[in-house]
Amino acid sequence: MVVTVERLKKRFGTIEALKGISFEIEQGEIFGLIGPNGAGKTTSLRIISTLLKPDEGKVEVFGHDVLKEPHEVRKLISYLPEDAGAYKELTGLEYLKFVARFFAKEEKEFQAMLERGIQIANLRERLKSKVSTYSKGMTRRLLIARALMVNPKLAILDEPTSGLDVLNAREMRNIIKRFVNEGGTVLLSSHNMLEVEFLCDRIALINNGSIVEIGKPEELKQKYSASNIEEVFAEVVRCSGTC
Repeated sequence: MVVTVERLKKRFGTIEALKGISFEIEQGEIFGLIGPNGAGKTTSLRIISTLLKPDEGKVEVFGHDVLKEPHEVRKLISYLPEDAGAYKELTGLEYLKFVARFFAKEEKEFQAMLERGIQIANLRERLKSKVSTYSKGMTRRLLIARALMVNPKLAILDEPTSGLDVLNAREMRNIIKRFVNEGGTVLLSSHNMLEVEFLCDRIALINNGSIVEIGKPEELKQKYSASNIEEVFAEVVRCSGTC
């Protein structure tokens, strides 16, 4: 199992952000954690990425406990926060070189990593421009390239297509699928339920810190006689566990 989350809880003062959630992610799948803003998606991702410590529960990534072995976990993952930024005074190409140089152990690996980043970003001549001149969508493409170019075993992506137009978002979804086809695993969060429906193998619907449903998109739609996952979520929340 790539990720195992058991009875995970997290509080921020009086706010109970996570109320004992559990789920598992298998090798080679795209797993979506979806729900409205403030539901607990980003908190979950930050704990799995070792950036936050849980109050209760257990999280393992490839068998490594995120509390006991955070350094081992970080060797295996790449995390792209929704609010991530790049060094604005570097050109896009300089930024990708910086990332590749940091992760690559030898020159051959550096060159392969850099070429992969260039292909994923697909910014062509604009790679020679400073990041400070990029639109939000261009910056997001560069950051997705940064996250995937290092060939992590698990890519954790928070709102990966945020700021992208329809065509660029579609291309990024194809890049994510290609990453998985080449042996990777993806955990992503999004409030865009329709997008995730088309992208993910399985999804967990989270609301107010609790997972209210989990399964394959098609199975969930059949279960709730819904035409899309937004309708599933609305029905699950309406039922509040009583249906």
